[in-house]
Amino acid sequence: MSKLKYYIKSFRLRTLPLSVSGILTGIFLASASGNFNIWIFVTAITTTLCLQILSNVSNEYGDSMNGVDNDSRIGPVRALQPGGLTLKNLKQMIILFIILSLVSGICLIISSFGTLFCVGGWTMLALGILAIIAAVKYTVGKNNYGYKGLGDIAVFIFFGWVSTAGVYYLATHTLVLSVFLPASAIGMLSMGVLNVNNIRDRENDKEYGKNTLVVKMGEHKAKIYHLFLISGAWCLLFLYSLLHNKGVTSWIYLLVLPMFVFHLIAVYRSSGRKLDVQLRNLSLMTLLLTVLFGISLII
Repeated sequence: MSKLKYYIKSFRLRTLPLSVSGILTGIFLASASGNFNIWIFVTAITTTLCLQILSNVSNEYGDSMNGVDNDSRIGPVRALQPGGLTLKNLKQMIILFIILSLVSGICLIISSFGTLFCVGGWTMLALGILAIIAAVKYTVGKNNYGYKGLGDIAVFIFFGWVSTAGVYYLATHTLVLSVFLPASAIGMLSMGVLNVNNIRDRENDKEYGKNTLVVKMGEHKAKIYHLFLISGAWCLLFLYSLLHNKGVTSWIYLLVLPMFVFHLIAVYRSSGRKLDVQLRNLSLMTLLLTVLFGISLII
Protein backbone atom coordinates (compact mmCIF):
# COMPACT_ATOMS: atom_id res chain seq x y z
CA MET A 1 0.00 0.00 0.00
CA SER A 2 2.90 2.36 0.71
CA LYS A 3 3.82 2.24 -3.00
CA LEU A 4 0.29 2.71 -4.27
CA LYS A 5 0.42 6.52 -4.16
CA TYR A 6 3.65 6.48 -6.16
CA TYR A 7 2.17 4.19 -8.79
CA ILE A 8 -0.78 6.58 -9.08
CA LYS A 9 1.64 9.52 -9.29
CA SER A 10 3.43 7.80 -12.18
CA PHE A 11 0.08 7.58 -14.02
CA ARG A 12 -0.01 11.44 -14.14
CA LEU A 13 -3.77 11.63 -13.69
CA ARG A 14 -4.02 15.24 -14.83
CA THR A 15 -3.00 14.22 -18.37
CA LEU A 16 -5.87 11.75 -18.72
CA PRO A 17 -8.66 14.25 -19.58
CA LEU A 18 -6.71 15.29 -22.68
CA SER A 19 -6.26 11.69 -23.78
CA VAL A 20 -10.02 11.09 -24.03
CA SER A 21 -10.75 14.27 -26.01
CA GLY A 22 -10.05 12.68 -29.38
CA ILE A 23 -12.12 9.61 -28.53
CA LEU A 24 -15.07 11.73 -27.42
CA THR A 25 -14.85 13.82 -30.60
CA GLY A 26 -14.92 10.69 -32.75
CA ILE A 27 -17.84 9.24 -30.79
CA PHE A 28 -19.80 12.51 -31.08
CA LEU A 29 -19.14 12.65 -34.83
CA ALA A 30 -20.30 9.05 -35.23
CA SER A 31 -23.37 9.67 -33.05
CA ALA A 32 -24.33 12.66 -35.19
CA SER A 33 -24.53 10.26 -38.15
CA GLY A 34 -26.65 7.80 -36.14
CA ASN A 35 -23.86 5.37 -35.23
CA PHE A 36 -23.50 5.21 -31.45
CA ASN A 37 -22.33 1.95 -29.89
CA ILE A 38 -21.90 1.83 -26.12
CA TRP A 39 -19.33 -0.98 -26.24
CA ILE A 40 -17.18 0.86 -28.75
CA PHE A 41 -17.38 3.93 -26.52
CA VAL A 42 -16.40 2.04 -23.35
CA THR A 43 -13.58 0.01 -24.91
CA ALA A 44 -12.22 3.02 -26.82
CA ILE A 45 -12.04 5.10 -23.63
CA THR A 46 -10.42 2.18 -21.77
CA THR A 47 -7.87 1.66 -24.54
CA THR A 48 -6.84 5.31 -24.77
CA LEU A 49 -6.49 5.56 -20.97
CA CYS A 50 -4.26 2.47 -20.94
CA LEU A 51 -2.16 3.92 -23.76
CA GLN A 52 -1.86 7.29 -22.03
CA ILE A 53 -0.76 5.69 -18.75
CA LEU A 54 1.68 3.50 -20.70
CA SER A 55 3.08 6.64 -22.31
CA ASN A 56 3.38 8.45 -18.97
CA VAL A 57 5.10 5.56 -17.18
CA SER A 58 7.43 4.98 -20.15
CA ASN A 59 8.22 8.70 -20.25
CA GLU A 60 9.21 8.68 -16.59
CA TYR A 61 11.32 5.58 -17.09
CA GLY A 62 13.09 7.01 -20.15
CA ASP A 63 13.67 10.48 -18.70
CA SER A 64 15.06 8.94 -15.51
CA MET A 65 17.43 6.72 -17.47
CA ASN A 66 18.61 9.78 -19.43
CA GLY A 67 18.99 12.04 -16.38
CA VAL A 68 16.27 14.51 -17.38
CA ASP A 69 14.11 13.84 -14.30
CA ASN A 70 16.29 15.39 -11.62
CA ASP A 71 16.17 17.87 -8.73
CA SER A 72 16.60 20.80 -11.15
CA ARG A 73 13.49 19.92 -13.11
CA ILE A 74 10.66 22.46 -12.75
CA GLY A 75 7.64 20.20 -13.26
CA PRO A 76 5.91 17.93 -10.72
CA VAL A 77 8.11 15.56 -8.72
CA ARG A 78 8.12 12.12 -10.34
CA ALA A 79 7.52 8.83 -8.53
CA LEU A 80 11.19 7.82 -8.86
CA GLN A 81 12.68 11.03 -7.49
CA PRO A 82 11.81 10.57 -3.78
CA GLY A 83 12.61 6.85 -4.03
CA GLY A 84 8.96 5.79 -4.01
CA LEU A 85 9.45 3.44 -6.96
CA THR A 86 12.39 1.75 -8.64
CA LEU A 87 13.22 1.43 -12.33
CA LYS A 88 12.23 -2.23 -12.02
CA ASN A 89 8.79 -1.18 -10.73
CA LEU A 90 8.32 1.13 -13.72
CA LYS A 91 9.46 -1.55 -16.16
CA GLN A 92 6.87 -3.93 -14.68
CA MET A 93 4.19 -1.25 -15.11
CA ILE A 94 5.22 -0.72 -18.73
CA ILE A 95 4.80 -4.44 -19.44
CA LEU A 96 1.44 -4.51 -17.61
CA PHE A 97 0.01 -1.58 -19.58
CA ILE A 98 1.29 -2.92 -22.90
CA ILE A 99 -0.75 -6.06 -22.17
CA LEU A 100 -3.79 -4.08 -21.00
CA SER A 101 -3.62 -1.83 -24.08
CA LEU A 102 -3.49 -4.86 -26.38
CA VAL A 103 -6.35 -6.67 -24.65
CA SER A 104 -8.52 -3.57 -24.53
CA GLY A 105 -7.70 -2.70 -28.14
CA ILE A 106 -8.64 -6.18 -29.34
CA CYS A 107 -11.94 -5.94 -27.42
CA LEU A 108 -12.54 -2.59 -29.15
CA ILE A 109 -11.95 -4.08 -32.59
CA ILE A 110 -14.24 -7.05 -31.89
CA SER A 111 -16.91 -4.64 -30.58
CA SER A 112 -16.78 -2.92 -33.96
CA PHE A 113 -16.38 -5.74 -36.49
CA GLY A 114 -17.53 -8.77 -34.51
CA THR A 115 -14.20 -10.42 -35.29
CA LEU A 116 -10.51 -9.63 -35.39
CA PHE A 117 -10.00 -11.53 -38.64
CA CYS A 118 -11.00 -8.99 -41.29
CA VAL A 119 -9.27 -6.21 -43.21
CA GLY A 120 -10.62 -3.49 -40.91
CA GLY A 121 -9.69 -5.51 -37.84
CA TRP A 122 -6.12 -6.14 -38.94
CA THR A 123 -5.73 -2.49 -39.98
CA MET A 124 -6.89 -1.17 -36.62
CA LEU A 125 -4.76 -3.75 -34.78
CA ALA A 126 -1.70 -2.55 -36.70
CA LEU A 127 -2.49 1.05 -35.75
CA GLY A 128 -2.90 -0.03 -32.13
CA ILE A 129 0.49 -1.73 -32.12
CA LEU A 130 2.05 1.40 -33.64
CA ALA A 131 0.40 3.45 -30.87
CA ILE A 132 1.94 1.16 -28.23
CA ILE A 133 5.37 1.46 -29.83
CA ALA A 134 5.01 5.25 -30.05
CA ALA A 135 3.97 5.45 -26.38
CA VAL A 136 7.07 3.56 -25.26
CA LYS A 137 9.66 4.90 -27.71
CA TYR A 138 8.98 8.58 -26.96
CA THR A 139 11.81 8.59 -24.40
CA VAL A 140 12.85 4.94 -23.98
CA GLY A 141 15.83 3.45 -25.80
CA LYS A 142 18.65 4.82 -27.91
CA ASN A 143 16.45 5.74 -30.86
CA ASN A 144 13.73 7.52 -28.89
CA TYR A 145 12.07 10.21 -30.96
CA GLY A 146 11.16 12.58 -28.13
CA TYR A 147 14.82 13.61 -27.79
CA LYS A 148 14.94 14.46 -31.50
CA GLY A 149 12.07 16.95 -31.57
CA LEU A 150 9.57 14.54 -33.16
CA GLY A 151 7.15 14.32 -30.24
CA ASP A 152 4.84 16.98 -31.70
CA ILE A 153 4.27 14.99 -34.88
CA ALA A 154 3.49 11.81 -32.96
CA VAL A 155 1.03 13.63 -30.69
CA PHE A 156 -0.74 15.12 -33.72
CA ILE A 157 -1.08 11.74 -35.41
CA PHE A 158 -2.10 9.61 -32.43
CA PHE A 159 -4.04 12.12 -30.28
CA GLY A 160 -5.69 13.65 -33.33
CA TRP A 161 -6.06 11.50 -36.44
CA VAL A 162 -5.83 7.98 -34.98
CA SER A 163 -7.89 8.78 -31.89
CA THR A 164 -10.69 10.78 -33.53
CA ALA A 165 -10.86 9.40 -37.07
CA GLY A 166 -10.01 5.92 -35.81
CA VAL A 167 -12.93 5.65 -33.40
CA TYR A 168 -15.22 7.27 -35.99
CA TYR A 169 -14.24 4.53 -38.44
CA LEU A 170 -14.75 1.82 -35.82
CA ALA A 171 -18.26 3.14 -35.11
CA THR A 172 -19.35 3.77 -38.71
CA HIS A 173 -17.06 1.55 -40.86
CA THR A 174 -16.63 4.56 -43.13
CA LEU A 175 -14.36 7.60 -43.32
CA VAL A 176 -15.24 11.04 -44.68
CA LEU A 177 -12.61 13.70 -45.26
CA SER A 178 -14.41 16.33 -43.18
CA VAL A 179 -13.82 14.21 -40.05
CA PHE A 180 -10.13 15.10 -40.33
CA LEU A 181 -10.94 18.77 -39.63
CA PRO A 182 -11.96 18.24 -35.96
CA ALA A 183 -9.46 15.36 -35.73
CA SER A 184 -6.66 17.74 -36.75
CA ALA A 185 -7.99 20.38 -34.35
CA ILE A 186 -7.75 17.97 -31.41
CA GLY A 187 -4.30 16.97 -32.59
CA MET A 188 -3.14 20.60 -32.64
CA LEU A 189 -4.56 21.32 -29.19
CA SER A 190 -2.79 18.22 -27.88
CA MET A 191 0.42 19.49 -29.46
CA GLY A 192 -0.24 22.73 -27.59
CA VAL A 193 -0.25 20.89 -24.27
CA LEU A 194 3.06 19.23 -25.13
CA ASN A 195 4.45 22.59 -26.26
CA VAL A 196 3.59 24.28 -22.94
CA ASN A 197 5.21 21.37 -21.12
CA ASN A 198 8.36 21.71 -23.23
CA ILE A 199 8.53 25.50 -22.83
CA ARG A 200 8.35 25.02 -19.05
CA ASP A 201 11.13 22.39 -19.10
CA ARG A 202 13.27 23.99 -21.82
CA GLU A 203 16.35 24.82 -19.76
CA ASN A 204 16.56 21.42 -18.08
CA ASP A 205 15.82 19.56 -21.33
CA LYS A 206 18.54 21.50 -23.13
CA GLU A 207 21.11 20.75 -20.44
CA TYR A 208 20.46 17.00 -20.55
CA GLY A 209 20.22 16.60 -24.32
CA LYS A 210 16.46 16.33 -24.74
CA ASN A 211 16.24 18.29 -27.99
CA THR A 212 12.52 19.00 -28.10
CA LEU A 213 11.14 21.32 -30.74
CA VAL A 214 11.14 24.10 -28.13
CA VAL A 215 14.83 23.55 -27.39
CA LYS A 216 15.55 23.77 -31.12
CA MET A 217 13.51 26.92 -31.83
CA GLY A 218 13.86 28.83 -28.53
CA GLU A 219 11.19 30.10 -26.14
CA HIS A 220 10.07 33.15 -28.13
CA LYS A 221 9.45 31.21 -31.35
CA ALA A 222 7.85 28.41 -29.33
CA LYS A 223 5.25 30.89 -28.05
CA ILE A 224 4.52 32.04 -31.61
CA TYR A 225 4.22 28.38 -32.56
CA HIS A 226 1.78 27.95 -29.66
CA LEU A 227 -0.38 30.76 -31.03
CA PHE A 228 -0.40 29.00 -34.39
CA LEU A 229 -1.46 25.68 -32.82
CA ILE A 230 -4.35 27.09 -30.79
CA SER A 231 -5.67 29.50 -33.44
CA GLY A 232 -5.21 26.85 -36.15
CA ALA A 233 -7.26 24.34 -34.17
CA TRP A 234 -10.10 26.85 -33.80
CA CYS A 235 -10.00 27.68 -37.52
CA LEU A 236 -10.41 23.98 -38.36
CA LEU A 237 -13.43 23.70 -36.04
CA PHE A 238 -14.92 26.86 -37.60
CA LEU A 239 -14.49 25.36 -41.07
CA TYR A 240 -16.18 22.11 -40.04
CA SER A 241 -19.11 24.04 -38.56
CA LEU A 242 -19.45 26.11 -41.71
CA LEU A 243 -19.56 22.96 -43.82
CA HIS A 244 -22.15 21.33 -41.51
CA ASN A 245 -24.03 24.43 -40.37
CA LYS A 246 -27.34 23.60 -38.64
CA GLY A 247 -27.95 27.07 -37.31
CA VAL A 248 -27.03 28.67 -33.99
CA THR A 249 -26.67 25.30 -32.23
CA SER A 250 -23.65 24.51 -34.43
CA TRP A 251 -21.69 27.22 -32.64
CA ILE A 252 -22.31 26.42 -28.96
CA TYR A 253 -18.62 25.67 -28.43
CA LEU A 254 -17.78 29.35 -29.04
CA LEU A 255 -18.68 29.87 -25.38
CA VAL A 256 -15.20 28.68 -24.38
CA LEU A 257 -13.28 30.76 -26.94
CA PRO A 258 -12.52 33.56 -24.40
CA MET A 259 -10.86 30.97 -22.13
CA PHE A 260 -8.44 30.09 -24.91
CA VAL A 261 -7.69 33.76 -25.56
CA PHE A 262 -6.83 34.27 -21.88
CA HIS A 263 -4.70 31.12 -22.03
CA LEU A 264 -2.69 32.48 -24.96
CA ILE A 265 -2.11 35.76 -23.14
CA ALA A 266 -0.98 33.89 -20.00
CA VAL A 267 1.43 31.67 -21.96
CA TYR A 268 2.92 34.72 -23.71
CA ARG A 269 3.50 36.47 -20.37
CA SER A 270 4.73 33.45 -18.38
CA SER A 271 7.76 31.22 -18.27
CA GLY A 272 9.21 28.43 -16.17
CA ARG A 273 7.16 27.12 -13.26
CA LYS A 274 4.37 29.66 -13.89
CA LEU A 275 3.47 27.75 -17.06
CA ASP A 276 2.57 24.62 -15.12
CA VAL A 277 -0.97 25.85 -14.42
CA GLN A 278 -1.46 26.63 -18.12
CA LEU A 279 -0.55 23.06 -19.02
CA ARG A 280 -3.35 21.79 -16.78
CA ASN A 281 -5.75 24.50 -17.95
CA LEU A 282 -5.25 23.72 -21.63
CA SER A 283 -5.90 20.01 -21.03
CA LEU A 284 -9.17 20.73 -19.22
CA MET A 285 -10.22 23.43 -21.71
CA THR A 286 -9.65 21.01 -24.58
CA LEU A 287 -11.91 18.46 -22.89
CA LEU A 288 -14.57 21.12 -22.27
CA LEU A 289 -14.33 22.29 -25.88
CA THR A 290 -14.71 18.69 -27.03
CA VAL A 291 -17.88 18.21 -24.98
CA LEU A 292 -19.46 21.46 -26.22
CA PHE A 293 -18.45 20.73 -29.81
CA GLY A 294 -20.02 17.29 -29.45
CA ILE A 295 -23.23 18.75 -28.07
CA SER A 296 -23.36 21.12 -31.04
CA LEU A 297 -23.22 18.09 -33.33
CA ILE A 298 -26.02 16.05 -31.81
CA ILE A 299 -28.70 18.58 -30.81
